Amino acid sequence: MCGRFANDAKVDEMIQEFVAQGNDYRDWRPQYSLAPTQLVPIVRERQNKETGEIVRSIEPAVWNFHPAFMKESKRPQFNTRIETVATNGLWKGAFASSRCLVPMRGYYEWTGEPGNKQAFFLHGPQPMLAAAGIYTARKVGDEWEVSTSIITREARDASGEVHDRMPVFLDRDAWDEYLAPVKLDDDGKEEMVALLNAESEKVASTITNYEVDRKVNNTRAVDPEDPTLIEPLE
Repeated sequence: MCGRFANDAKVDEMIQEFVAQGNDYRDWRPQYSLAPTQLVPIVRERQNKETGEIVRSIEPAVWNFHPAFMKESKRPQFNTRIETVATNGLWKGAFASSRCLVPMRGYYEWTGEPGNKQAFFLHGPQPMLAAAGIYTARKVGDEWEVSTSIITREARDASGEVHDRMPVFLDRDAWDEYLAPVKLDDDGKEEMVALLNAESEKVASTITNYEVDRKVNNTRAVDPEDPTLIEPLE
């Protein structure tokens, strides 16, 4: 599971990291506590219908996957299991043709009993991770709303010490293939799932964790722009 994460990168840093050609998210500010239903930056590729050019961009998306055919739900859809992303009716269309990356510094998980939970921050050796995601778009009023979900897998290594699920993280060698705006057939979806499993195994071995202040536990009280949220406890 991934229910909260941090992304302290600026837009220009994300553009450089992902070699993106543009963006639509100039009002983004680094955030250390991003929760479901909030706006988060995603990286996606689309083909210009007039020129045929493939454009990679950094754009905002609601972290709550909501395709046009889905009725309103009180429970946000913010994680997608890799085991069913290619076959479940809610996800499979987006996985076939609308794949994205969700940049993050790292993510939070908790251990312990309710009311006495200890927060951990899980991160990689570099300042930015790329989680595999899917996205969709629907008309809300007069505007188009893009929404996203992060794909998760069985946790490995240090991630598994804290929780049984973790995001599917991809190394840069897999970014181009995953983001390519091509529609996958059934065989293509199976091959993509295999790629995600293999590549995320590599990244999982580099993830480490440490305890952080419990002030991050309360999403309503915490200041999302407080950088001390990801500082390790002494």
